[in-house]
Amino acid sequence: MAEFKRFYTLFQPEHYNIYLDINRATKEISGKTTIEGEATEKSILVHQKGLKIESVEVADQAVPFEIDNDIDAIKIELLQAGLTALTIKYNAPLTDTMMGIYPSYYEVNGEKKQIIGTQFETNFARQAFPSIDEPEAKAKFDIALKFDEQPGETVLSNMPEVREENGVHYFDTTVRMSTYLVAFAFGDLQSKQTTTKSGVKVGVFGTKAHKASELDFALDIAKRSIEFYEDFYETPYPLPHSWQLALPDFSAGAMENWGLVTYREAYLLLDPENTSLEVKQRVATVIAHELAHQWFGDLVTMKWWDDLWLNESFANMMEYVSINAIEPDWNIWEVFQTTEAPMALQRDATDGVQSVHVQVNNPAEIDALFDGAIVYAKGARMLVMARALIGDDALRAGLKNYFAAHHYDNAMGADLWKALGDASGIDVGAVMNSWLEQPGYPVVTAGVVDGQLTLSQDQFFIGEGKEVDRQWQIPLKSNYSVAPQIFKDKGITLGDYAKLRKENDAPFRLNVGNESHFIVKYDKTLLDDILNHVDELDSISQLQLLQDLRLLAEGRQISYAEVVPLLSRFADSHSNIVNDALYSVANNLKKFVKSGTDSETNLRQLFDKLSQKSFARLGWNANSDESNDDQLTRPYVLNAALYAKNAKVIETAHDLFMENATKLSDLAADIRVFVIMNEVKNFGSKELFAHLLKTSRQTSDPSFKEDIRAALTSTTDPELIAELITKFEDAQTIKPQDLRGWFRGVLANDAGEQAAWDWIRNDWQWLEDTVGGDMEFTTYITVIAGVFKTQERLDEFKAFFEPKINTPGLTREIQMDTKVIESRVALVEAEEKSVNEAIASEIK
Repeated sequence: MAEFKRFYTLFQPEHYNIYLDINRATKEISGKTTIEGEATEKSILVHQKGLKIESVEVADQAVPFEIDNDIDAIKIELLQAGLTALTIKYNAPLTDTMMGIYPSYYEVNGEKKQIIGTQFETNFARQAFPSIDEPEAKAKFDIALKFDEQPGETVLSNMPEVREENGVHYFDTTVRMSTYLVAFAFGDLQSKQTTTKSGVKVGVFGTKAHKASELDFALDIAKRSIEFYEDFYETPYPLPHSWQLALPDFSAGAMENWGLVTYREAYLLLDPENTSLEVKQRVATVIAHELAHQWFGDLVTMKWWDDLWLNESFANMMEYVSINAIEPDWNIWEVFQTTEAPMALQRDATDGVQSVHVQVNNPAEIDALFDGAIVYAKGARMLVMARALIGDDALRAGLKNYFAAHHYDNAMGADLWKALGDASGIDVGAVMNSWLEQPGYPVVTAGVVDGQLTLSQDQFFIGEGKEVDRQWQIPLKSNYSVAPQIFKDKGITLGDYAKLRKENDAPFRLNVGNESHFIVKYDKTLLDDILNHVDELDSISQLQLLQDLRLLAEGRQISYAEVVPLLSRFADSHSNIVNDALYSVANNLKKFVKSGTDSETNLRQLFDKLSQKSFARLGWNANSDESNDDQLTRPYVLNAALYAKNAKVIETAHDLFMENATKLSDLAADIRVFVIMNEVKNFGSKELFAHLLKTSRQTSDPSFKEDIRAALTSTTDPELIAELITKFEDAQTIKPQDLRGWFRGVLANDAGEQAAWDWIRNDWQWLEDTVGGDMEFTTYITVIAGVFKTQERLDEFKAFFEPKINTPGLTREIQMDTKVIESRVALVEAEEKSVNEAIASEIK
């Protein structure tokens, strides 16, 4: 690829006038874009990708240009530098890549329909209109849309429509914003709207394939989130409206386009009468995440993609801050502990992982930055640490000043640390840069050495890792005051342990609250003390203990065989997050057993032992007065009991299926997936398989569709697996946006692993052509690495992916995932015997 250069250095746009004529029937776009701005040189570059440029004019005079597709550029020769107004006429195709301007497909009453939407992050605005398509190149936009309009259709954009003339819809001038946040959509939509206390119009839009009531939940969460953020940030929402739009085809989860946020349907619309609490929490946090961006990312935007974390890490933290405030009964920070924390800790322990802040120049590498476990989850943990360090008062004061200083402009990480440091009087940057600028995290070893309580820090690795003497400034959060607030050194001695233990009258603990991004390895003295008082620990502390032990076992610092006997201590917990941690460990034991062997039978018996009491207490059906914890715990217990092949549980599930066979969607949402999956695995037939596949095509309920996918991919029938794989490339049955989930389901199924692996190797080119431009593309490799556990599969993985290692955007993922599989293979080979002996001992 040609040498990278920032186009913004040559031409700084101030205003765009964009006219687009979009024909859905012919899939053609014709456009005219006028860009006013300052040219610093006579030779400038303007971004385009896949556009057929007809002419470039300045002051009604044609100027020379040429196309350089290697750098997505129009090279333009101006008559002179200085203030310039370029007018570019062009044509472009509508594509089915879910990038740029594209159609989404759906059915209403058997009639095939489509709506048009946009996805411009990271650098796909250039596929829609010529632009300086870089985040620093903020400008104002006037957008005019014409299309093959049908009566009753709705057209939306970042700003309100101001007029319609001769079939052209004109929208109000935007505030200064980056190109990747521009958005528009049109089609046959329904909506519900309300207004916030400050007068912001809030709306939720979706296709008419959905019931109107499916918009209600999102409308309520969006309204209250905006009201919360206006108060918390002490900065008004800067636009007149906030539209939330569900697109039937959408590659990401959601996108924070300013004033017109777009979502995958599963992350916006839900049936208020029959949706699990878990799904409600997921939808609410996604909405709150995108609305947090309206300030942090949209009002103030990172200067370049290397500071992507500024947008995503912050929004990831704020989604929990917001939902915790507006739905306090949900205890949403517990979800943070079961999703963001373990994801970050697992990924960040592999040598070669990217740091939160990572340099990127090649545009082809930008999408590879979107590592959810690092830029989102680890970054959010990092900001949770900062929040705990400075407190909410300083956080809010710092943010208010940050927005005031950089509104409608761009910022870098140092600007945020300065604002928070000035507000708190703490050198936040000095602490946080040790987490921001270097990959990985520490394990703090706590032990009693010659009677002294000592601490040391070393980088924690799962698999082979090269020690390069990294150190972190660690907020220790100890329950003993003798421990420093920030642990900067390689090692430290805290004092006489016996004396400290007596003074504190509690086991010594670190990272209380599990808010800091490190794990703890206690020696036998300290761990036994904690375990002897484990019932006195709160749920997060119990989760943390199991989580740290699991990671230490993955990193070969302790043996999994040592952890197995501890599981039963937590089996009767009523806390959903303790059950999450418990079954996270238990499910990790599956890699040590082979299908159809005595070791697998023993593990199933262990699952039966762990789940028996909780299943007896909770059963299949919810009670009217049960707690949120009970609702969220039941799925863990049912999943475990079904894996255990508990005959009573299987038979009850079959009865529930037969009772509801003609109305499966009406089954209680939190148990429906287990009922259908049980039927497919234990009572399945070709007729049932065909019926469920047809139902999956027809339903507009994203949650029900996910349940069917989980069930169908669990079949053990080789013929049905083969038939299912033939549907992978049939977009009428499996939308490309959903394919990764179907692929993973079959691959993780022992009966389907070979067939799924053969498919992706044989049809990799088709996959790349279909979703290769998508920031989610590399996660297909991640999915494979999450399943493989044998030397044979490792060899096959390397044989297939190593020739692709220099493909832009794939390099780091291939290198990382090779290490992930290598470490799992080594772990299984080393500990298979001892772990299975430990399991056998537990079931005696």
